[in-house]
Amino acid sequence: MVKLICIVDDEDELVENLRIELSALRPEWKILTFSSGITALQEILKGTVDLVLTDIAMPDMDGYELYWRVKDYNEKLPVIMMTGFGYDPNHVLVRSKMDGLKDIVFKPFDVEKLLELMDFRLQETT
Repeated sequence: MVKLICIVDDEDELVENLRIELSALRPEWKILTFSSGITALQEILKGTVDLVLTDIAMPDMDGYELYWRVKDYNEKLPVIMMTGFGYDPNHVLVRSKMDGLKDIVFKPFDVEKLLELMDFRLQETT
């Protein structure tokens, strides 16, 4: 079954590399990439996305706001946050965890472990 994965990060190179790697390992997934939280949210609100993988720090909408809006729309839609920062000056991780975020991955991450996590979260929704 085709799964629609939404990846959101303002680092274009990271997003493209991740799309290529995930597509090679999970050819049955359709992967959409966005450099803007607002644009990603427009796609998510169409109701066809199965999982969201989002960065925390983005210029137009941080990961917390995107998480909150996704959960307000569909509380069962899995969201995984990724970050390259060990320190979270805006407490995005803390606020998101308090609101129910289950998964955070730290860059650079092992793609195989990310896939395991994504597979697990996708299985929970079926």
